[in-house]
Formats: sequence, structure tokens, C-alpha cells
Amino acid sequence: MNSSTDILIIGGGIIGFSLAVELKLRGASVTILAGELQQPAARAAAGMLAPQAERIPPSPMLDLCLQSRALYPAWVEQLEDITGLQTGYWRSGILAPVCQDQDYEKPESSNLNAQWLDGDAIRQHQIGLGEKIIGGWWYPEDSQVDNCALFRTLQTASKKLGIEVIPDSAVEIIRQGNRVLGVKTTAGKLQADRYVLATGAWSKQLLDIPVFPRKGQMLSVCVPEDCAVTQPLQMVLFGTGIYIVPRQDGRIIIGATSENVGFTAGNTPAGMQSLLAGAMKLYPELQNYPLLEFWWGFRPATPDEFPILGASAWENLILGTGHYRNGILLAPVTAKLLADLILERKLDPLLAAFDYSRFAESLGVENGE
Repeated sequence: MNSSTDILIIGGGIIGFSLAVELKLRGASVTILAGELQQPAARAAAGMLAPQAERIPPSPMLDLCLQSRALYPAWVEQLEDITGLQTGYWRSGILAPVCQDQDYEKPESSNLNAQWLDGDAIRQHQIGLGEKIIGGWWYPEDSQVDNCALFRTLQTASKKLGIEVIPDSAVEIIRQGNRVLGVKTTAGKLQADRYVLATGAWSKQLLDIPVFPRKGQMLSVCVPEDCAVTQPLQMVLFGTGIYIVPRQDGRIIIGATSENVGFTAGNTPAGMQSLLAGAMKLYPELQNYPLLEFWWGFRPATPDEFPILGASAWENLILGTGHYRNGILLAPVTAKLLADLILERKLDPLLAAFDYSRFAESLGVENGE
């Protein structure tokens, strides 16, 4: 194989597919080199769209996350119209309960819509909370999407739009001077006018940038068949080191660990125990719910936990990686801003905070080395 395309996206995760669809809808010729990654970050997620519940302090990162959250309703509606599929987008709001031994100071982003609920009010808001919960913050504008359904929708949209998806894996990015000349894959060489690196936790295998895997273990339970309602949990519960995400079909997602163990695969008893203990502390009734599934995945982390977005040291290579915990949330804004940059040479000022150059001195890549 030695084929050529206008734009080659290296990486078949949520970011790669989101950008490909955006570029194609704007008239570009785009190909995805999807690879054969076994546990992409899209799976190690619960689909929370939670810039407020995550308590991201006022910063360019918060601005990026809020902008993306605002894009979500129209973005998923467009994808659902193209495919006829559902993404599971649900403006459920997120409740962050506070236990007796926790601090409950007002979030730094106090100008945003957030409400403190005392012990009585929070139990009216959500029945069945743990007895040690003394109150909590209610974030009505935070929401959720079914991350697996969203990924399937993006894959289907790509197919319907005629985007070529190549299943081979990238082996090497071939560079000369300040340009990328092609990508060596497991099945041959691919060439394009422009390239995008969107390989998530695997990015450092292709380019010397500080992106590394942060393993996340997760599990799911389901509401018992004899329950009077399909889903007694009507909002996400976001605790310390734990979150509980209800789906409208009766499933409940519980996550997630955060482990610096490289690409070590598999679920562990310790990981499952910690998740179940934390979840039952917030919502004790979960101890009676049937277990459905255990899984894990690898989030693409960076030293400052900000993504790496925008130009690289090579003039025809764009970077879209390192989204860590917020890949699902940041998918629409990443697609929009990078498509603007690639097709219109429009550099949004917000991208400056996420430029690779913040790591350039330590990596020695100023001159494309």
C-alpha cells in the first residue's frame, strides 16, 4: 500500500473520529488510520460532561471545557440526524454529595450556575443517599452522554459520510526537516498533505511528546427487575475519587480508578473493591444491584493534565492528544478548533494554552528534532 489523501488522522479514538467527521462535513478529503488499539480511552470513561463537578479552577482549561459543553446539544443532534442512532445525551445534571469529613467550600467558578443543598434538601433532590452525606453541590448544567453509544455513532457517521477508515496501525511517522513525509504502517506507507496525531495514550510511541497512559478501571450494575422504576437515580453522583452515572435504560456506571501502571491490562480485586466501597457510601442501595460488567482503559495524561492541541514542530502535522479525563467532553470543541486551524488557518487564542511548546524546552523539539 502506498496511498495518498488530503488529511490523514493518525488515531481511531473519540478525538480522531470527531475531527474526521467535522473535516468531512466542511468538504475536506480525510482518512483515519484507526489502528488496532485494544482499550481506547473512550471505553475508560462514563461520559460525564462535568467541568463544574470536576471543580476545574478558572483557567483556559475551564474555558475550553465550558465551550465544549455548550457545543454538545447541537453536535450530538447533528450526529444523530446523520446516522439515525442515539448518543444517550442526557441533561441530567450532576450532584456532588459532601460527607461529614469533607470540606464543602464554594467552588472557585462561583459565577457559574451551582447551588448548595443542605442535608434535607439534597435528600429531596435524590432519594437514597448515604447517611453520612450532610449536603452537596448541584450543577444543573453539567450533563452526560453514553460514551460507547457516542463512539458507535461517530463510527457510523464516518461510514455514511464516506470517510475511509484504515484498520492498520501506525509504526513510524516519517519526518524530514520541518515536514512529515508519510506514515509507515503495518501494511505499508501512507502519505497526505497534512497529518493529525490523535493516538491518545499511545502518542509517545510515535512522537516524543509527554503523553502517558493512566489506567482506569470501571464497572457497571443494573437496576433490579423488580424495582418500581426503570432508573431510581435521576442524576450523576460525583464524589471524592468516585462517580456513579445512571443510564436511562437502567444501567449504572461506576468509576474510575486512576493508576500509573503503564499499559498493564486487566481489572484487579483492589480496584473493584475501592470502586464498590466508594459507590455504596454515596448510594447504599447499590449493594443490592446485580453486577453487569468490569472493564478498563488507558487515558492519555500529560504532566499538567491539559491536552496538547494545535501546531507541532512540523509544519504539516497537527496535534490533538493528551485529553486525560476529558476526552469525551472535549471532543466537539477539539474538532471545531482543529478544523478551523487546518482548513482556515484560523488560530483560536484559546489554543495557546495547549500548545506543545510548553514542553518543548524539556523535549528538545524546537527545531523538529
